[in-house]
Amino acid sequence: MTEIDVLVLGGGPAGTWAALKAAAAGASVILADKGFCGSSGATAAAGTGIWYVQPEPELRAKAMASREALGGYLADHGWMERVLDETYARVNELAEVGRYPFPVGRDGQQLRTGVQGPEYMKRQRLRVQRAGVSILDHTPAIELLTDAEATVAGARLQRLSDGTHIDIAARAVVLATGGCAFLSKTLGCNVNTGDGALMAVEAGAELSGMEFSNAYAIAPEFTSVTKTAYYSFATFYLSNGEPLAGASSKGGRSAIAQALLREPVYCTLDQADAAQQRAMRLGQANFFLTFDRLGIDPFTDRFPITLLLEGTVRGTGGVRVADHDCSTSIPGLYVAGDVATRELICGGFTGGGSHNAAWAMSSGSWAGSGAANFALRQGNSVDDRRRFGAGTVGLRPTGRPDSGLRSAEVVAAVQGEVLPYDKNYLRHGDRLRPALVTLHELWRQARAGLTGADTSKVRSAAAMTAHARWMYTAALARTESRGMARRQEFPDLDPAQHHRLIIGGLDELWTAPEPAFLTGSRAQLVSA
Repeated sequence: MTEIDVLVLGGGPAGTWAALKAAAAGASVILADKGFCGSSGATAAAGTGIWYVQPEPELRAKAMASREALGGYLADHGWMERVLDETYARVNELAEVGRYPFPVGRDGQQLRTGVQGPEYMKRQRLRVQRAGVSILDHTPAIELLTDAEATVAGARLQRLSDGTHIDIAARAVVLATGGCAFLSKTLGCNVNTGDGALMAVEAGAELSGMEFSNAYAIAPEFTSVTKTAYYSFATFYLSNGEPLAGASSKGGRSAIAQALLREPVYCTLDQADAAQQRAMRLGQANFFLTFDRLGIDPFTDRFPITLLLEGTVRGTGGVRVADHDCSTSIPGLYVAGDVATRELICGGFTGGGSHNAAWAMSSGSWAGSGAANFALRQGNSVDDRRRFGAGTVGLRPTGRPDSGLRSAEVVAAVQGEVLPYDKNYLRHGDRLRPALVTLHELWRQARAGLTGADTSKVRSAAAMTAHARWMYTAALARTESRGMARRQEFPDLDPAQHHRLIIGGLDELWTAPEPAFLTGSRAQLVSA
């Protein structure tokens, strides 16, 4: 069994920053990625803005206030200030140490408010390698390892090339495995199946903000590329050519979703002037590739659109952060990026784009440093401890293995409950409750008998099932409309529910307002 100080699971921005900072603190580090570190994941597939704000009080105050109302006033100013400070430092490091080629403005200064994902992640991989970190590509984690005192002590991985399992003993683990997009075909997100959140909860961690998980992105019907910001320049049309009322206003995606339930919806990016069109092409070249190949000019021609679920990739829910070093409530376990809740800086509104990019840099850096410090404090005293697999569904059936229950069928059943707009986006208790009953039954079946030769796929199916149950349980517990967690039968914001909602459990789920969770009172148990 390989023994190291810090094991980082996930090779996107959060994972690479965690590996860099853990190595800089003097820890031995292995980074394991489900795909190929540097080219897999949502960031590597596209360009993204960064919440990079000059350290001037007025600018910082304006930046923090910009999404407070949209997020239902659940963000924390202290955390926002920390993220702005850390992001400013890390972006400058990327420019000066990583030599990222930021564009230069007319004043001769670099414009550091965005990156091209492929170039960014190529440089991050190279930096990680130069820092002495060992990278295991195409080697997803399938479960965490814990010791007799429930401290996280490594992970079991699967080498996709031959299916073999590898145990890595680590004094600390950083989960940077991303959110869950339910294999919805959103570009770059097929590796984002929620595996890290399942592993964290199996080890005893809690989640927060799972009701804020119904982020859908606009995409052309013929491609998986999402760039929702570009649609602020769009006019939307029904199939008869009439403009779609309300589609371009605040909350316009609801109008689009409702229309898509009945008929096709089209759009044209006809509100962008010539300068904006040039900037859009420079900022997100891959957005236009399919249009150009099909001979469509999106600025003048109408094209059909759809909505793709981005779940907790663009939503804000994830594993609850217990301290400033991004540690969890489980000793030895740290979280970074989209696997962690982003409520701390976004509240209940999407962190997609700039905020998520800033959070990945910041939380990755803090988690890497925190994990290294934890590991180095332990020293060699823990190397001889026994380790136990913490995994459940797909690994240790409670009943007789069911050869007829296949992971692909489980995934399809979950998608049937979470992808439809009228269930997950246009939420109503009368639709959520039956969906949750179906998901609970699916979990029972998977818990009892789900197995398979490809452990990684089985575990991803289990993680998506768990994610869907946490999402809908939290959505039903928040009986108001706040942030993106909107309920059609509860359209107003309720001041009495101005709290974050914690959720946990596997076979039995529970929810509690965060203050109640901290005092151990008023917890609501939800039986599966």
